[in-house]
Amino acid sequence: MRTPFMKHALAGALAVSLAAGGAVVAQAALTKTPSEVTAGAYDLDSGHGKITWSVNHLGFSTYTGQFVNVKAELKLDVANPSASTLTATIPLTDVAPNDDKLKAHLQTADFFDTANHPTATFVSRSVTVDADDANEATVVGDLTLRGVTKPVTIEVEFNQAGTAMGAYKAGFDGEAVIKRSDFGINYALPAVSDEVKLHIEGEFVLKQ
Repeated sequence: MRTPFMKHALAGALAVSLAAGGAVVAQAALTKTPSEVTAGAYDLDSGHGKITWSVNHLGFSTYTGQFVNVKAELKLDVANPSASTLTATIPLTDVAPNDDKLKAHLQTADFFDTANHPTATFVSRSVTVDADDANEATVVGDLTLRGVTKPVTIEVEFNQAGTAMGAYKAGFDGEAVIKRSDFGINYALPAVSDEVKLHIEGEFVLKQ
């Protein structure tokens, strides 16, 4: 005969089982296969998207900072990835170098000149999927910074896609290298490196 304790125990076990099953189903809905990703228009989740930059500082260290509150739109064509597009707007006033004096200096004409050029933009021109690894692609586009437009190549890696926290998302990482002198930022060259390494992280949310 089942006692009240046994009934509660069975009910608890069933609930745990169902919860575990639900977790398995949710996990199974995630994919790391690009061809299984839902096509469409995506907006960057700015809370989970940023650009980390790094420069060689006088030969003593690698100095890093971030651009936050980036806005971007991804139009993803899964059947024809080369038709996909990416556009982004980077608010240069939202640079985070972890130093208030440097942040103020970066706004001046020595660097970003945000009084005249408050944002930078990126517009893709081509997307080429790696022939040996469909999770990797090369995105070539135009970066406009301080009113100067130059081509930039971003090596992109697809992380995964699926429903999480109530939204369908696709996640990517990217790497690029630019020369700041190409955009008229010559302050402290060559003591502070001309080359700036960029690490890009983004969770894109499918538009409803």
